[in-house]
Amino acid sequence: MASTKKVESVKAVTSDEQARKAKQLPIPKGYKLLIALPEAEEKTKGGIIKAQQTMQIEEVGSICGFVLKMGEDCYNDKTRFPSGPFCKEGDWIIMRSYSGTRFLVHGKEFRLINDDSVEAVVEDPRGIVKVL
Repeated sequence: MASTKKVESVKAVTSDEQARKAKQLPIPKGYKLLIALPEAEEKTKGGIIKAQQTMQIEEVGSICGFVLKMGEDCYNDKTRFPSGPFCKEGDWIIMRSYSGTRFLVHGKEFRLINDDSVEAVVEDPRGIVKVL
């Protein structure tokens, strides 16, 4: 579950203070989407501080992501996507855990996923938790 602060931190990837880092993000090609993952909460609702390993497992297994960029061929196949795109840049999406190519940029995890890996669009990802 992401707090407002954590959700905003993903959106801030391209803020002025992080503009240099944002330029280091890869540009997705073809039918790939570049996804930023929300950061895991450091404490439980009851105030217990989570172990680093627990937070890492939550981040790696995340099912929510923020669409930063889309490749030029995303959703262009009218046979596979007759109703049009599943999402657009700036959307929060739900995807399968561990999907796509996972990588770190300055210690933050991102993913490159296929356009057909998007399962849903959500307005607000706070409160959405993967069932273990």
